[in-house]
Amino acid sequence: MAEMSNSYPSNGLIVSFGEMLIDFVPTVSGVSLAEAPGFLKAPGGAPANVAIAVARLGGNAAFIGKLGDDEFGHMLAGILTENGVSADGVNFDQGARTALAFVTLRADGEREFMFYRNPSADMLLAPHELNLDLIRSAKVFHYGSISLIVEPCRSAHLTSMEVAKDAGALLSYDPNLRLPLWPSAEEAREQIMSIWDKADVIKVSDDELQFITQNDKIDDEAAMSLWHNNLKLLLVTLGEKGCRYYTKNFHGAVEGYRVKTVDTTGAGDSFVGALLCNIVDDHTIIQDEPRLREVLKYACACGAITTTKKGAIPALPTHSQVLTLLNGAKRRKQSFSFQSCFSFI
Repeated sequence: MAEMSNSYPSNGLIVSFGEMLIDFVPTVSGVSLAEAPGFLKAPGGAPANVAIAVARLGGNAAFIGKLGDDEFGHMLAGILTENGVSADGVNFDQGARTALAFVTLRADGEREFMFYRNPSADMLLAPHELNLDLIRSAKVFHYGSISLIVEPCRSAHLTSMEVAKDAGALLSYDPNLRLPLWPSAEEAREQIMSIWDKADVIKVSDDELQFITQNDKIDDEAAMSLWHNNLKLLLVTLGEKGCRYYTKNFHGAVEGYRVKTVDTTGAGDSFVGALLCNIVDDHTIIQDEPRLREVLKYACACGAITTTKKGAIPALPTHSQVLTLLNGAKRRKQSFSFQSCFSFI
């Protein structure tokens, strides 16, 4: 195995746009919020999770968003920098608080959310506050859909996408559906799809696939109904069962990894971070099925590890942790050399 460097100046920059918040996770699983005896404070927010997932794996990441000018907001900004993520795109709002979310963990590790955003600072990011130079320097620009819910953040989101695309970035989209935040299911579906045809890479969960297609089936036909002409890669994550992948020329499935699941928060974000970290410097991997499959095996392992601890960011794995799972599971016939963000040659 090649030695891993401590610095990665040649890695392409992955810029993640959207929300960062505090998740409060019950100390006991399988109870309602009212019944929980206490909560563990955990930093989160899907786009921020992706940025830190990238950095944990040795990648080059930056985050763009808005936090409250409060103790939680400055704590979150500090967590970004402590984890090697550039916070040059972070703004602070003096009139709104940092967003909070209480996350109920069922006995099976699945979640239910209750959000405190009325409004929260992330909703107030305006186009004129964007660090356009940072966006233009991105090789990959990643985002979700929560930033589409209200203005001015929606306009900031659309502007960022346009600037990144014009600068040649690969656009990565994970809708990250959170229905309680939307006025209605219909509005959520409409807005999620309003930017669908702009993305080069899209990741949806099995539940999101059912929601968007309004179809109970999770199969190739349902997935391909979401295909658009500019899309390069569509991924459907299936939890412990792995994922399915679709490109213009081929499709298939990659198995997942069985672990002792404690909290599924952040698993999809860890998966996305690992994927983007692998393809940022070589987009041709998307069109090379053998190499893409190896990337997706790695990404599935990252997602699995993230479910073994409470909270998202605290559970995001390092490269060495991922290798331990991969080797322990004996899912590979031979060892693979990963360096930096593990681009496959």
